[in-house]
Amino acid sequence: MSLKERLMADLKAAMKEKNKVKKSVVTMVRSAIKQYEVDNRAELDDEGILEIISKQVKQKKDAIEEFAKGDRDDLVNEAKAEIDVLMDYLPEQLTEDEVSQIVTQTIEEIGANSIKDMGKVMSAVMPKVKGRTDGKTVNKIVKQFLQ
Repeated sequence: MSLKERLMADLKAAMKEKNKVKKSVVTMVRSAIKQYEVDNRAELDDEGILEIISKQVKQKKDAIEEFAKGDRDDLVNEAKAEIDVLMDYLPEQLTEDEVSQIVTQTIEEIGANSIKDMGKVMSAVMPKVKGRTDGKTVNKIVKQFLQ
């Protein structure tokens, strides 16, 4: 079953169960996919859909930070619930230890030794962890190793 088919099936199930959060999140993802396909006149494969879902998760995490600054706990909880639904569609996320191992191997492969090499390391690491962790985590770990 492709990711598009799974999203459609989950939308139907959420409507039957009257699960408003899941319904709204799946609808949001499907609309983002449709928007991308219309804009680029191309059919998205599962990898492209995962990229869109990852972007949605990042946006929600950024929104949580902003809502927390504004003492809007209701919106923070809503965004966390939406992230939980989105995470069901992403591959299993890497732990910081696993990301550290990948970063260490990549630094050795490239021969990076200073913070000036951060761009090279980031561009080599990101394809390896695509969809399984966010850039913020990778950036933090790479900085620790290159200091």
